[in-house]
Amino acid sequence: MQQAHDYAITEVHMATLPVLPLTDEVLLPGMVIPVTLDAGTQAAIDAARTTGDKTLLAVPRLDGEYGSVGTIATIDKIGRLPSGEPAAVIRGLSRARIGSGIPGPGAALWVEAVALDEPAPAGKARELAREYKALVTSLLQRRGAWQVIDAVERMTDLGELADSAGYSPWLSLTQKAELLAAPDVTTRLELLVDWVRAHVAEQEVTEKISEDVREGMEKSQREFLLRQQLASIRKELGEDEPDGAGDYRTRVESADLPDKVREAALREVGRLERASDASPESGWIRTWLDTVLELPWKTRTEDNTDLTAAREVLDADHAGLDDVKDRILEYLAVRNRRAARGLHVVGGRGSGAVLALAGPPGVGKTSLGESVARALGRKFVRVSLGGVRDEAEVRGHRRTYVGAMPGRIVRAIREAGSMNPVVLLDEVDKLSAGGFSGDPAAALLEVLDPAQNHTFRDHYLEIDLDLSDVLFLATANVVDTIPGPLLDRMELVTLDGYTEAEKVAIARDHLWPRQLERAGLTADEVTVDDEALGLIAGEYTREAGVRQLERGLAKVLRKVAVELASKSGPVHVGRDNLKTYLGRPRFVFESAERTAVPGVATGLAVTGAGGDVLFIEATAMNGEPGLTLTGQLGDVMKESAQIAWSYLRSHGPELGIDPAGLVGKRIHLHVPAGAVPKDGPSAGITMVTALASLASGRPVRPEVGMTGEVTLAGRVLPIGGVKQKLLAAHRAGLTEVIIPARNEPDLDDLPAEVRKALTIHVTGEVSEVLRLALRPAEVGAVPLVGAAA
Repeated sequence: MQQAHDYAITEVHMATLPVLPLTDEVLLPGMVIPVTLDAGTQAAIDAARTTGDKTLLAVPRLDGEYGSVGTIATIDKIGRLPSGEPAAVIRGLSRARIGSGIPGPGAALWVEAVALDEPAPAGKARELAREYKALVTSLLQRRGAWQVIDAVERMTDLGELADSAGYSPWLSLTQKAELLAAPDVTTRLELLVDWVRAHVAEQEVTEKISEDVREGMEKSQREFLLRQQLASIRKELGEDEPDGAGDYRTRVESADLPDKVREAALREVGRLERASDASPESGWIRTWLDTVLELPWKTRTEDNTDLTAAREVLDADHAGLDDVKDRILEYLAVRNRRAARGLHVVGGRGSGAVLALAGPPGVGKTSLGESVARALGRKFVRVSLGGVRDEAEVRGHRRTYVGAMPGRIVRAIREAGSMNPVVLLDEVDKLSAGGFSGDPAAALLEVLDPAQNHTFRDHYLEIDLDLSDVLFLATANVVDTIPGPLLDRMELVTLDGYTEAEKVAIARDHLWPRQLERAGLTADEVTVDDEALGLIAGEYTREAGVRQLERGLAKVLRKVAVELASKSGPVHVGRDNLKTYLGRPRFVFESAERTAVPGVATGLAVTGAGGDVLFIEATAMNGEPGLTLTGQLGDVMKESAQIAWSYLRSHGPELGIDPAGLVGKRIHLHVPAGAVPKDGPSAGITMVTALASLASGRPVRPEVGMTGEVTLAGRVLPIGGVKQKLLAAHRAGLTEVIIPARNEPDLDDLPAEVRKALTIHVTGEVSEVLRLALRPAEVGAVPLVGAAA
């Protein structure tokens, strides 16, 4: 039996009443409730009807035990519920203490009930009542129970207010039984305030959770609906959703990534999971993750360790170029030795190599990169830098920019599919100067510096990328236009051009078979002899490389294809019929013709297309004394001309030349091909020779070419590009060449064929140059300067 609260009560009277057990409800005074009639309750109802006022004692029976306090109630009505079950409506009147049981009529349990009288409200009962009303009002407002709120507000009796809580669905049966057992209204109001506060707090938390869940469900349902609609649209358009678009975490966790890269990728995956699909940031993160997952972080190819086989590959692909081939073999040999001693560690400083291949167009710089990759057994990728003017093209764009993407270096690694490819940086000398978009040449410093490219950081990736195992090959036509700090990071290897014999070998082994295939011809249908190939190289296409030579072969084969369309039988291309296909020769040996008169000397120069022959002409005339220079000369060549003129005027008698004619005449010095800009110091001795020939009337020997810088003291200073100049002299049919004495070590790089064909004079004095270059004086010869006088 539950124990009642220990409160002072006044016993009014005692009555004998049948007990109505309530198992799922607690009846408080003032309440009206229906009671379903079963065997136990029907006996109590029947017994109550035998009494005059139809009263009974409603007692809560919780967990099989009766409470010590019940409610004296009267029967208002007996009938059936809407569901058809028999029921009785009872009304609570007052509290009563349950006494001992006594016998009575019928099957009901009869007990002695002592009515309890409530003490008058005291203390803080009024304040508790106001607080309870406020709590109940706020609670019922959320449910919209305005009629109940009005009823509660109209209650003035505190006991009635407290007992009306028996209708509250948020109170448990135990709590209601505790209210029934507490006859003091102040105690009941304290209990109700505590319980309602706790329930309000619980409701707020529940509502917050429910609201969050509802919003999440609504958002999920909306996104699900939109995705279904998008899938239907893509299906109608024949487009499939990208693979793995929603499963980046699985892709990152299963990918073979370095630890730091995996951590960065997982952070971005977390941001992607928190971001909305409609947010632009979601698309940026997906693109970044796709880029990271596509990079071959741990993929490397095995290098070919057979030096002999590597040399055979290089020789098969290119004729000549021994310097480049030797450097590649040295790289392989050192790498093999380091690997054998366990010194090769991926990401080690300085383990990469950067070679700069510099030379005129058509010598095979770009194609050499593919041969190097094939010899090493590596992947090959080409990056064209010509005209690049934006630093972001090299380092990548920041991800804050719309359309951001990684730089060309990262894209090259991704395209190669390995972390140790051969990357060809083509046309590095044609990078545009830095402007408002940054300096791309400066951005390449980190890429090409072996001391720091093992931690190259692309602005888009923001992850260290190891480039130390990449073999970088840079190509350039002119070394002078490569920025100095960038050139300092590279090892320069020059490709100065081919001899005629090398061109014939290249044409026979590489160019001719390739052009046969492009023309749709076979070796049985058309043949060519080496003599014809030599004529095409020497008289039709005079160049450092073989690009024009290949075009000449293509022209021959096109005409042969037309010829075979009208007749059958194989065609042979030789000296006799070469003119039929290519016309008359475009280049002839003109040195003898140009130097037949005094005042013309043959010089050697270097241009962007390789070495070339340069004629310098001088003449004298009446007029204001002085020197006129034409031919679009640069400042350095103008200074060389002034030095040459001053030197001859001051040292003429020592050289056997009368300078008197030079003093009072107007001297005109001209370098033909005036539309082509020219500059450089290497024409100094050629200008001296031309002026000396003019003053002495002795023509320059036609077979002699020369190059060198001159000083006022008559010294011949060294110049650059000796190999290219000597190759040009050989192509032009010259047989003797004069070079500065300090350039003699450069002759070691000259092909043996060219060195054998040329007589090379090395000198450090201008007097020696004039002695070698000018024809012997003829008896009675009159200087042109004097004749002009």
